[in-house]
Amino acid sequence: MLAPFACQPGESRGRQKPESMSTFRSPFQRDRDRIIHSSAFRRLKHKTQVFVEHEGDYYRTRLTHSIEVAQVARTISGVLGLNTDLAECIALAHDLGHTPFGHTGEDALARLMEPYGGFDHNAQAMRIVTRLERHYAEFDGLNLTWESLEGIAKHNGPVEGPLPYALAEANAQWDLELHTYASAEAQVAAIADDVAYSHHDLHDGLRSGLFTEADLMELPVTAPAFEEVDALYPGLEPMRRRHEALRRVFGRMVEDVIAVAQGRLEAAQPKSVEEIRQMGATVIRFSKPLYQELKVIRSFLFHRMYRAPSVMKERAKVTAVVNELFPLFMARPELLPQEWRRDVEAAADETTLARIVADYVAGMTDRFALQEHARLCG
Repeated sequence: MLAPFACQPGESRGRQKPESMSTFRSPFQRDRDRIIHSSAFRRLKHKTQVFVEHEGDYYRTRLTHSIEVAQVARTISGVLGLNTDLAECIALAHDLGHTPFGHTGEDALARLMEPYGGFDHNAQAMRIVTRLERHYAEFDGLNLTWESLEGIAKHNGPVEGPLPYALAEANAQWDLELHTYASAEAQVAAIADDVAYSHHDLHDGLRSGLFTEADLMELPVTAPAFEEVDALYPGLEPMRRRHEALRRVFGRMVEDVIAVAQGRLEAAQPKSVEEIRQMGATVIRFSKPLYQELKVIRSFLFHRMYRAPSVMKERAKVTAVVNELFPLFMARPELLPQEWRRDVEAAADETTLARIVADYVAGMTDRFALQEHARLCG
């Protein structure tokens, strides 16, 4: 039932460490399941999306965000005849490398890691699935298929210029052809990320009180959605009105992506996934009109939500947590848990030690980072 340009499970390039085929699951289903059962995936439940995890029960975390991205990816890939299991796998894995405190924590850790090769959450996801998950007897990491690793590495497009060290290490072990575009399934995972956060950040921003429905009545995409709901359901209670309007915003984004992809695929007539990789541009994207409208919404969210005074105040606090924990562990690596000691003892130089410390700090959840900071730094 898959389209000719979809990733066919039977044609997978396999795993770096050969394994026997599963009796009941395709290679990509197996990859997905390994990601779901990984320690890094479980920790996403206590990692920030926008608001620090402990600030409220209703706000999205990295885990709920990843689940929403996977749902969108399955919907789009299913309509287009793509491999839904691979698209879901890449969607679930795309944020595994995130630090505590979201992009704020990443920015802080990236600055601290500048002398040691930098830090990038996408590259860190590769480090997690190829090295840091240590549960299997025969290999480090999750031993994912080439197609899953390719999607994690370049779902946002070809990777050019100096590579982050974590991605360079993985690519040196297995060439992921970083100069080409990824499969259509990986492209779907990337656009599903945009759809999910554009939708749920509006939800969370409204719930937090950083802006109101009246503000959204001034924006493209959201204003027509509220107007349609008001015409269909006059006097609808506020929470239902909000939900009905934002699900229409969600639907418009998904339908737009599907329509554009169908048009581009019909015009290009790719006969294989390799032709998708060599097209020289993404086949999965928003239409130009909707993309321009979403830019207005993202600018609104940037100023009214991501850079709101209350959010910036919290950003300053959690930046201080990362800024104090990292040098403390560098100076006193014996403070790291027992299971990290072997790596520390084997570290040949300061750069290797810094990368071990970065792995540990990046893996922390919001609440654990706050607890450790209080315990160790007062």
